[in-house]
Amino acid sequence: MPETAPIPNLFDLSGKIALVTGASRGIGEATARLLARHGAHVIVAARRAPGCEAVAETIRAEGGQAEALACHIGEPAQIAAAFATIARTHGRLDILVNNAATNPYYGPVEDTDPAAFQKTVDVNIRGYFLASTAAVKLMKPAGSGAIVNIASVNGVIPGLLQGIYSITKAAVIGMTKSFARECGPAGIRVNAVLPGLTDTKFAGALLEGDTFEGWRAKIPLGRAAQPSEMAGAVLYLVSPAASYTTGAALNVDGGFLVT
Repeated sequence: MPETAPIPNLFDLSGKIALVTGASRGIGEATARLLARHGAHVIVAARRAPGCEAVAETIRAEGGQAEALACHIGEPAQIAAAFATIARTHGRLDILVNNAATNPYYGPVEDTDPAAFQKTVDVNIRGYFLASTAAVKLMKPAGSGAIVNIASVNGVIPGLLQGIYSITKAAVIGMTKSFARECGPAGIRVNAVLPGLTDTKFAGALLEGDTFEGWRAKIPLGRAAQPSEMAGAVLYLVSPAASYTTGAALNVDGGFLVT
């Protein structure tokens, strides 16, 4: 009998250099761990070096490849320095996951403090934009690359008392489409994941008492997600399995947006 061709592993990231921001906990940490398990060399980035190193060390202890890189995504100088380090150390970048985000204000939109407004925009929009432009410049010479932006269901249906956060996440969805259109000819795919309610410290205020029950009533699957369930969506979008997917905004929300 003729030999059958081996089945390709569409989720193999061996040899890929991946940068995950906000990776010291939550969705970012789960994503960094999963990409490493599938062969990527992961750069674990977050504001504080000890948190980055702790995650990188556990990845290495599991046999994966990881390094820590402190970077505050709200500070342009730190973003530039981080990408200069990546260029000097690796000479390229194959995967960027823009995950770091902030939501310093919870309350009526008309009472939004200007400082909270600016901080949210600086991290959630400007930070994603600057990281993406820097990543594209490192990806273009190879003629390939994948960027995933972690947006939110709030970018589609604004969250009550989460006005400026919701505005920035809507902007991330628009940014994703703009980069996908312009960077596609260079072989760079750009997609977004829209998490629903996820069991993280970031969403802690929404996971308690009546607030959680109000959310759960709107989720067909009837529960909050685990960070690992978002990581799986990111893995798909950065992998060869999604080779013809760009400009997509993938809802990972337990059905929230179909209710």
